[in-house]
Amino acid sequence: MRIIYTKWIVVLIGILLPTASSVAKAQDADLCFMTTSSGKKINLGGLCSGSVTESSSSVRIPIKRYQAKTPIIDVKFNGNYTTEMVVDTGASGILITQTTADNIKINFPGKAKGSLADGSIVEFDTGTIDSIAVGSLKLNSPKVTIAPKASIGLLGHEFLDNYDWKIVDTFIEFRKR
Repeated sequence: MRIIYTKWIVVLIGILLPTASSVAKAQDADLCFMTTSSGKKINLGGLCSGSVTESSSSVRIPIKRYQAKTPIIDVKFNGNYTTEMVVDTGASGILITQTTADNIKINFPGKAKGSLADGSIVEFDTGTIDSIAVGSLKLNSPKVTIAPKASIGLLGHEFLDNYDWKIVDTFIEFRKR
């Protein structure tokens, strides 16, 4: 779909902006704008009908803020407890804080060793929860790891691998594989 949009945008650039220099460029077609050589943004929303809204094929989750240039979003546990989590594309699993663990039901607690970004090996409590949801996207019975000293949880590939996703300035777009 991106190639089709890109071709249309290139064709329409010549029609809409015949005097634009050759360095005018189309931005990500899913965002429905282009930037001219002078830096002016031109809204192409009419060309991308429906691409900026939630659809059955994609869901856009607002980014609440950034921490160390990494997005933070709201995540719901077991259908009733919501907390902020870092979307960590380098984490293999789902790491929750002790506070989150105290507020949700964790089944079959166990232990697991894991390596931190600094290379050190630590042991964590692990378990399975009923569900985790990001917007309307839900994963049932995910395995989670509890990090008692963490101030915020990490949403890693245990959840992310179920979707194609991209991080944009103000939202993350998820598409079911």
